[in-house]
Amino acid sequence: QVQLVESGGGLVQAGGSLRLSCADSGRTFNNYHMNWFRQAPGKEREFVAVISWSGSHTLYADSVKGRFTLSRDNAKNSVYLQMNSRHPEDPAVYYCAAAKRTSIWTRPDYWGRGTQVTVSS
Repeated sequence: QVQLVESGGGLVQAGGSLRLSCADSGRTFNNYHMNWFRQAPGKEREFVAVISWSGSHTLYADSVKGRFTLSRDNAKNSVYLQMNSRHPEDPAVYYCAAAKRTSIWTRPDYWGRGTQVTVSS
């Protein structure tokens, strides 16, 4: 089964940048569309971004478009979320999630446990 482990979360200054990583132990990492979701306190989990299995397509939520960049390195079984230009809604638990290639790419089949992103001002 796909096992996703997020890392890179932490506390950063307002306006700072942070890169989150997600590593997968699966043997066929390139068979999955990779998503990032986030959940702020008192809020429902929301979609952030997704990159297709091949890396040729990306989709970003309007709230992060132009500020966040999603990339993947299939050789390392990893996906990265570069987060720039903080907004008030950015602090949250960020989840890496994988959707089977045959699935709708924004409908994950597997979820990581999340990594906390906190912003100080």
